[in-house]
Amino acid sequence: MNERLEKKLAELPKDPGVYFHKDKTGQIIYIGKAANLRNRVRQYFQESRVRDPKTDALVAEIDDTEWITVETEMDALFLEAEQVRRYLPRYNILLRDDKSSSFVRIDFDSNHPTVTVTRRPLDDGATYYGPYFNAVAVKRALKYLRKAFPYSTHTTNIPKRACLLYHLGLCPGLEEDKTSLSDYRTNLRKLAKYLKGERSQLIRQVEREMNLYAKEGHYEEAAVSRNQLFALKGLSRQIIFSDKEFMDISKDKGLAGLAELLGLDKIPKRIEGYDISHMSGTDTVASMVVFTNGIPDKASYRKFKMRVPGNDDFAHMNEVISRRLSEKNRKAWGVPNVFLIDGGKGQLSAAIKARDEAGCQQIPMVGLAKREEEIVIHREMSAVTLNREVVQSSNAILTQDDMFIRVLLPKSSHIVKLLQRIRDESHRFAVSYHSVLKAKRQTSSLLDDIPTIGPTTRKKLLKTFGSMRGLLQARQIEIEKLVGPSKAAILKQYLHAYKQQNKQ
Repeated sequence: MNERLEKKLAELPKDPGVYFHKDKTGQIIYIGKAANLRNRVRQYFQESRVRDPKTDALVAEIDDTEWITVETEMDALFLEAEQVRRYLPRYNILLRDDKSSSFVRIDFDSNHPTVTVTRRPLDDGATYYGPYFNAVAVKRALKYLRKAFPYSTHTTNIPKRACLLYHLGLCPGLEEDKTSLSDYRTNLRKLAKYLKGERSQLIRQVEREMNLYAKEGHYEEAAVSRNQLFALKGLSRQIIFSDKEFMDISKDKGLAGLAELLGLDKIPKRIEGYDISHMSGTDTVASMVVFTNGIPDKASYRKFKMRVPGNDDFAHMNEVISRRLSEKNRKAWGVPNVFLIDGGKGQLSAAIKARDEAGCQQIPMVGLAKREEEIVIHREMSAVTLNREVVQSSNAILTQDDMFIRVLLPKSSHIVKLLQRIRDESHRFAVSYHSVLKAKRQTSSLLDDIPTIGPTTRKKLLKTFGSMRGLLQARQIEIEKLVGPSKAAILKQYLHAYKQQNKQ
């Protein structure tokens, strides 16, 4: 990564938008969208991230990055498609050649124009917008846009009466002349304008129409334009393709039930889950996953490479909580409403000790034991007050000793399902990071020990063949072409020995 690009990455905003990766000649080689430009673009350059060979090839060519910020995720979705169609970047085709794309079809000239999503554009006189590579996001966006610009989807069997969707304000009601065909087509052209990424111009147009209608005394038409304007501006509150959702967390049964069970003052907005992963004490890592309002907040995930050696889950759990609650990290990340530790009494005790040493005794901390999915609570130090009435009413089984209380809720409980999601996600994230370190160590250890194979040659080999597995499967003539006959001959000896060793 060059110095100019590194500075740009530090300046990336957290707004939704579209980014443009360029090569050394200034040519656009890839265009993408993001709900959070800063998080998405920086992911390309994270060394620990597992990528396929095609993405590795893209990252190797990136010399510069530009971006356009927009107001909503929906704007980013449609602007990306418009820019891809305009510039035809080669990596958009290469990276997505195995994915079916979708198009929005509008047949303006039909006697009963409709708006549909299709995968196969035809030469049928209709206008197609796209391609879009996320059909779910497109359908969700159209669902919200339909409130501003009602459209029909009756491609066959057109009803004789206005359908239910008309009465819900989502269909023009052409069947009973509730809307004239010319007005309906005007409405569709506004929708098309939005699909082409011209949201700002469209809002100004609707505002002008509203003011003109009001000035001329056409108050019903002015009200229609006003409602369109409110619907358009309300789109900024809709989440189209990111990991987060706006929701009333008090209606989440898992979150509300957890707060009631643990006697919390308020529903926990931020829950952090922790897990340890290793193989016989090597490449030990810890994961920290964050669930905000019950939804994974992947931008806030963190991973830790353990400094304490060996196979000691208790010591490693103590280490990760100590590092998490360092003054620097508390200032940068804040603190959670609840800690969820993957494990039983031992892991929870080690985590509580680290939490208390950091001066954060007030933060609730519980464990989730794997075998029976029991919620583990320290009687005095978990900073919770177990609600016995909730335990009794939910038919939970309570087991307790001098120091710990274990609560076994029914498997169908919303609380258990919430905690399982967090625990499983922390386990997945820890295992994925452990796998990265393991693969990196195995690859590095072999190539590092081969004479004449220095850092530059090693990087060239891995970039060309993608991985150690790809290098082992490469033909000798391909290796010779890349590093020369003499180095290829030395490589052949070591690779042959490595293959024989792994066969045994």
